[in-house]
Amino acid sequence: MRICFVSRRFFPAISGMSVYALNLLRALVAAGHDVTMISQYRDDAFGRGVYGGGPPPSVPGVRVIGLEQVGEAECGDFERDIGVLVDTIRTEHARDPFDLLHAQYGYPTGWATLLASRELGVPNVVSIQGGDGHWVGSCCEAHRLAMVRVLDHAGAVLIGCRSFADEVTERLGTDPGRFTIVPGAVDVGRFRPDGMPRDPDLPPVLLYHGRVDRRKGVLDMIEALQRLDREGTAFRLVLSGIGPDLDEAVRRLEATGLMPRTTLRGYVDYDHAPDAYAGADIFVSPTYAEGFSNTILEAMATGLATISCRVVGVVDCLRDNENGLLCEPGDVDALTVGLRRLITDPSLRRRLADTALAECRAVYSWSAVADRIMRVYGSVAGRAPDRGFEPALPRDPCRYRASPHLL
Repeated sequence: MRICFVSRRFFPAISGMSVYALNLLRALVAAGHDVTMISQYRDDAFGRGVYGGGPPPSVPGVRVIGLEQVGEAECGDFERDIGVLVDTIRTEHARDPFDLLHAQYGYPTGWATLLASRELGVPNVVSIQGGDGHWVGSCCEAHRLAMVRVLDHAGAVLIGCRSFADEVTERLGTDPGRFTIVPGAVDVGRFRPDGMPRDPDLPPVLLYHGRVDRRKGVLDMIEALQRLDREGTAFRLVLSGIGPDLDEAVRRLEATGLMPRTTLRGYVDYDHAPDAYAGADIFVSPTYAEGFSNTILEAMATGLATISCRVVGVVDCLRDNENGLLCEPGDVDALTVGLRRLITDPSLRRRLADTALAECRAVYSWSAVADRIMRVYGSVAGRAPDRGFEPALPRDPCRYRASPHLL
């Protein structure tokens, strides 16, 4: 099958969805599919600072085409960039026809793919991601309409977990039967316990790895660790990643006196991501929202005890006091209690980590998940796309035109 995969901020962007896309592309190539990836990227100074910008790198066996999001970077003009996406899909299809279009994110890439599918007569699949359900659809009528039309008219809609599907249904009124649940996955060969014995006399190492963003709870974590520091609780922190709140996180670490016990890793590419987990004991992810957390799966596969929050995309893979600890998002008191338990109780850490590791290997391996996605491809292959929607959208004022990096 000849597949066009349409991505938003693929590597070197700092995003779990970049990891997900890379592993899916590798699985498709290994299964014998002919794959072209068209990926948007930011290359302005702000975009590079927030995401790690620049054109997407090559992927073995995949034709990779990068499209700079000039409209978004200059003035939040998503429509301009959507037009370029549609033109590029059209050009590549004329060169060598596609059998299927698969978009990652409902907007803007999913909407662009739906428009191209409507024009070219090629079936489509759209993967709905965390940004779609939590942000797009509540910002303006134009983006709400775009999401509703994608959800109602795509050939198949993939989503990472039932809790996320329920939230999208509640927000946008989508028929629950439209969703095919395909969970996140992790390369359990790449991410595995490092096998190094821990010195019981050394303080445990806490790891935050991912986008440094207050919506991921990084500032809550710093506040909780400040409280533990005042109590005399011994720990070390590794902060790995970049993002919109990196400068603020560093400022708070310095102001609270935590910097001497903190290691800043900065940007870590996927090839070196296992190194970020090596030597850590506890993974901290006090996030406010997820579609499905790849970093939590990586931590589970690496044998770390994990603390996170009772939010969409987390409760589907973590159960409190069984394979991790959970608190409410934004509840710094509860986060402090959970961190204290993990730091001071090695047996608790080991029990949670062992349970999570066994479950990760059984449920979230890429071999199982990629097979499910390819079965969806087979179900829509050869089917005419749904053209029964209005392709025009109103151009409404939207807060994301001024702050597109939040989308």
